[in-house]
Amino acid sequence: MQFNSMQSIALRYFFEVVRCGSVNEASVKLNVAASAVSRQIAKLEYELDTPLFERRSRGMLPTAAGERLASHVRKAQMETGQLVEELRELHGLRRGNIRLACSQGFAIDFLPDAIAEFRKTYDGILFSLEVVGPEEVTRRVREGQADLGLTYSLSPEREINVECVAPGGIMAMLPVEHPLALRDSIALAELQPYPMAMQTPDTTARRLFDICCGVQGLEFNLVLESNSFAALYRFVAQGGGVSLANPISSTTYQRSRRIVSIPFSDETLQARRIELQSMAGRELPQAVAVFRDHLVALLQP
Repeated sequence: MQFNSMQSIALRYFFEVVRCGSVNEASVKLNVAASAVSRQIAKLEYELDTPLFERRSRGMLPTAAGERLASHVRKAQMETGQLVEELRELHGLRRGNIRLACSQGFAIDFLPDAIAEFRKTYDGILFSLEVVGPEEVTRRVREGQADLGLTYSLSPEREINVECVAPGGIMAMLPVEHPLALRDSIALAELQPYPMAMQTPDTTARRLFDICCGVQGLEFNLVLESNSFAALYRFVAQGGGVSLANPISSTTYQRSRRIVSIPFSDETLQARRIELQSMAGRELPQAVAVFRDHLVALLQP
């Protein structure tokens, strides 16, 4: 069977099942009967002469062939959207939509400042910014839900193109009156005597902290755990304890002169990097490419 003979409706139903993980959920999203979705899936499997899903009691899991087809459909959708953007841009970079995903630290000031500066030149560009966890940033980029992702990464990711890399080591965040506040660097062990406010376990900072503690046999008095960097900053600024900081997100709070951020000397806490991510194999629309270059210049001055 030639690939171009496939019905677009069948591919749309197939891709929704991949996204939802079940026929019933996909049928709700598509507003059609579950039996209609099942028929279209069966049609594709017949035409391709290969199963596209493993039928399980808890849902539908794509086979290797299903994963390949889903990847093709995802990229085809992105290319269609890119063509529309390029047609709009024939008369210059006047219009366009840029979808961004980032982990929390970059949403405090770095990306809002970058967007505001960019729009001084290109005021017809519309941005959307979703703040999610590091792994979710990468997933959204991989699946075409975001044009660019900015996050901290511990290891290479499949189907991801890294547009830019910058150092992303973890720093100690202390109140300005802290006894260690004037140090040039700090060993993690030196913070053991002080109450610790900590990010949640799904963050890269917390993961490296836990690894470092395990390797060195360190124990801390954890008094506050939060997924809000603003809450951690406020706690530290009020003298409640110490915490971990990111090199970019701590900049704004340091300007308040109520906290200081000091590099750790522990190598384990430097084992991550800032990544600007895009989907592998995708040619970025003009507006996205120009904004990417803008971010690269800011990350690598």
